[in-house]
Amino acid sequence: MHLVAGVALYVLALGTGLGAATALAEADGPDFYRVVDVAADDVLNIRAQPDASAPKMGSIPPGADCVRNLGCRGGLSFEEFTTLNDAEKASRLKENPRWCRIEYRGTTGWVAGRYLAEGACSE
Repeated sequence: MHLVAGVALYVLALGTGLGAATALAEADGPDFYRVVDVAADDVLNIRAQPDASAPKMGSIPPGADCVRNLGCRGGLSFEEFTTLNDAEKASRLKENPRWCRIEYRGTTGWVAGRYLAEGACSE
């Protein structure tokens, strides 16, 4: 009986450990962002899809923090970032802009990743 219980605990621990490793492997950047490079009289638009012409779902004020990261796509690969010169990076980013799925104060959608930097949230 003790052997069965021991095996069950081992399997449970193994499964929990694998789940944690999987969760870490799927992480994409920080838990939270803050809004950067948005003019004081402007906002960062939250879009329904990762496209500047997609319907607007909401907005985030300049300098806002507590923008939850739900994952990003596009942008430069590590290889591109480390091997391309600045002009090539700019050209590549125009071809493949980075968009991030976020949640901000109950609104979930996509924002242009160039306006995000690592942030925090104490709420």
